[in-house]
Amino acid sequence: MKVMINGEERPLAGPQSVEAVLVGLGIDPRKVAVERNLEIVPKSTYAQIMVGDGDRLEIVHFIGGGSAQVVDNDTFEVAGRTFRSRLLVGTGKYKDFEETAAAIAESGAEIVTVAVRRVNLSDPSQPMLVDYVSPKTYTYLPNTAGCFTADDAVRTLRLAREAGGWDLVKLEVLGDQKTLYPNMPETLKAAEALIKDGFKVMVYCSDDPIQAKMLEDMGCVAIMPLGSLIGSGLGIINPINIRLIKENASVPVLVDAGVGTASDAAFAMELGCDGVLMNTAIAAAKNPIGMARAMKLAVEAGRLAYLSGRMPKKMYADPSSPLAGLI
Repeated sequence: MKVMINGEERPLAGPQSVEAVLVGLGIDPRKVAVERNLEIVPKSTYAQIMVGDGDRLEIVHFIGGGSAQVVDNDTFEVAGRTFRSRLLVGTGKYKDFEETAAAIAESGAEIVTVAVRRVNLSDPSQPMLVDYVSPKTYTYLPNTAGCFTADDAVRTLRLAREAGGWDLVKLEVLGDQKTLYPNMPETLKAAEALIKDGFKVMVYCSDDPIQAKMLEDMGCVAIMPLGSLIGSGLGIINPINIRLIKENASVPVLVDAGVGTASDAAFAMELGCDGVLMNTAIAAAKNPIGMARAMKLAVEAGRLAYLSGRMPKKMYADPSSPLAGLI
């Protein structure tokens, strides 16, 4: 006798149960569904329902596709130092030091930026950041927030080195109070002086690929183009330039400034950036602790998406399920 199985004619020695047909084909009856002559056969009756000459069977199962190779030990290296977290966070704008410490811990960050400010002489016993965020636990990254000239930036970081012995620093020289956009001529001047003085400079800069390359060639250990204006939360407004900077760089590239929410952080990492630095996006959230956790996960997800390689964009639809084997 002959039967049709999944559109193909197959010979059988004689009538036999659905279960026997499946076993004969090397198919586990528990893992499939069977239709006989356009009627579904309940699994409980596979041993009783007989298949006769001319019957038509459809045997189906679930299919999927793809496999992911998760990259373990994906570390981030700058100036010869290795870090697991690609999220760098600031320490300003929180309501108090307790919240600062809690948010940083939740973010999983290993590098924190710190500003250099005068000691309050009227009450020198006031608590300091180091009492809550220990430089023994985190890598302090002194920055030049609030500096508008190269001379002020260099002076600030020399004081920071004296205070804590740190030579890995973040340089930013701002152009004006309204936009806090980087003053690139002053930034280049300050970077040159600091590098000559033995500093390892991570530098905040405009999203100009040419200027970024000049800073790298000068000896900066990391390039940090702005995603958008500091504290604006506008996200990454010029992804093409960020991508060009990354493609041309042989040192780490980190998006610095403008991140507003988790999707912005993920997007930065999907562009191939080595990390993201943020402060306001966490500190100004309604729940800074929760947002810190969200940013941690976003950076990890964006990095994994980048390493996995996104699908190509297409003009027209492409079905997820293969057409082969269609009933």
